[in-house]
Amino acid sequence: MKKLLFLALIGVMLSCSTSNKSASLLKEDELLITRKYIGDFLDYSYTGPQITGGHDLIWIRTTIYNTFGEISAFGKSCEFSAGDRIYLRPTKATPGNYGYWEYQIENDKSVNYIMSDYKYQNNVFVRSRDL
Repeated sequence: MKKLLFLALIGVMLSCSTSNKSASLLKEDELLITRKYIGDFLDYSYTGPQITGGHDLIWIRTTIYNTFGEISAFGKSCEFSAGDRIYLRPTKATPGNYGYWEYQIENDKSVNYIMSDYKYQNNVFVRSRDL
């Protein structure tokens, strides 16, 4: 009788401990923010506010996006070092009917810039919301 009670007690303890672990992993309403690797930093170029409608932009070149005009961020200078691994991370969604994600361009050393929606295509600056 004591052995049966002991086994039942151990069974109850094991079932409760596994349910606590699975509940703490990820809740349904939580948002999982991940980063996308966009290459190793090569160099950057600066465009003044008189050309892009009042915004200081830096154009970032990486090993994956290796032409200027594909990735732009707000700023006057870039503190990334050559060879830094560069990531794109969503930060928040803007309000509206469809809402757009705002992205941050960052490295592993806590240097980051807000990504702009400007691109340079066919010798014209255009605004785009995708990468």
